[in-house]
Amino acid sequence: MKPKTVGRTDGELAVLAPVDTSGLLAESIILTLDGERRITDLRPGDRVITRDSGFAVLENVTQRETRTRAVRIKAGSLGHTRPERDVTLPAAQPILVRDWRAQALFGASRALVPVERLVDGEFVTLDPDTTTMTLYTLDFAAPHLIYVDGLELSSSADMPLTARVV
Repeated sequence: MKPKTVGRTDGELAVLAPVDTSGLLAESIILTLDGERRITDLRPGDRVITRDSGFAVLENVTQRETRTRAVRIKAGSLGHTRPERDVTLPAAQPILVRDWRAQALFGASRALVPVERLVDGEFVTLDPDTTTMTLYTLDFAAPHLIYVDGLELSSSADMPLTARVV
């Protein structure tokens, strides 16, 4: 039996690069040195407060549309005022978990995991269908853990593997 090489002239298998479906929605509130600001109001040069380095200088804000599943988190369901309001995130958005859930679910005191790993069906729910989302990504010199709506989220899906469980 021959491997499936449809569309390839060199006989190699076609492998698609993974699609980054992490990011933040337009209504996301980011903690900066100038206070809380909507992601759409951020500009290069703004100083964003981070968990891992105090603050980081924003280099760029990128925007893109993608199809992905959404995770909805009810206000206060991940701790007192965490998140501060109901939040919707793409399922692959990395979130830092550092309470009893980290130990119970991942066997560590803290873990950086896709938010879809926290779905419980009641307070953290996964939409059954994919939807088109306009996602914003904050670009820094290196990935950081940033404060978004009272949650600690990774600024990039490319955060080093060594930081995945911190």
